[in-house]
Amino acid sequence: MKKCKVIAICNQKGGVTKTTTTVNLGVGLALQGKKVLLIDADPQGDLTTSLGWRDNDNLSVTLATLMEKVIHEEPIQPQEGILHHDEGVDLVPSNIELSGMEVALVGAMSREFVLRSYLETVKQSYDFVLIDCMPSLGMITINALAAADSVIVPVQTQYLPAKGMTQLMKTITKVRKQINPNLNIDGILMTLADTRTNLAKATEDTIRQQYGSQLRIYETRIPITVRAAEASAAGQSIFVYDGKGKAAEAYAELARMVMDDA
Repeated sequence: MKKCKVIAICNQKGGVTKTTTTVNLGVGLALQGKKVLLIDADPQGDLTTSLGWRDNDNLSVTLATLMEKVIHEEPIQPQEGILHHDEGVDLVPSNIELSGMEVALVGAMSREFVLRSYLETVKQSYDFVLIDCMPSLGMITINALAAADSVIVPVQTQYLPAKGMTQLMKTITKVRKQINPNLNIDGILMTLADTRTNLAKATEDTIRQQYGSQLRIYETRIPITVRAAEASAAGQSIFVYDGKGKAAEAYAELARMVMDDA
């Protein structure tokens, strides 16, 4: 059986390009010949819409559907509900129904492991599974961390995120102790980086001082660019939308580093 690596893209702070990173890292890996499944684990469904499925509320099968089947021990058909994007990645989509799953999980047996149980049925078909986590540390995110082999933490360099990072690290440590002892942090990814500003430099310096001795901080920074936002609006990756730009170059480099880590 092929070895599949499951990576959670996680930060409880919103607006740090988790979804953009999930899309472009996933497509970057696919361009290297890897089979990639993306999981939209956010009820807002931004990953789903950014890959071109605008009317996600009318999708018949979503992550919520599949997790509900796991809870009720109902059979799941191979590739059920998985959407295929023309840039070579697959997607388990989400919509607002996933917000109800937070409540449903409270009374579920082995509630932290529902997503992991689902992934066990599909991940043998993939080299990488990337989970786009919601900006909170609720039960869906705990499920993502329980299912993951590792975490990539995108951090925006436009504000001082030390407090939020501390809470996230506490949560990851708790999950590692109580639920998933094999969970690793692959690294902190600087995003929306504008090296021309003193604030961005000060933020990066603060993160490196606080966490650099304990955690890997990727040398690759994802630059701030309007083209990345335009790509999401067009339902495309940065590689198709602006393949010669700096963001595409940065995500290609990140994909190579992730492959080296696998």
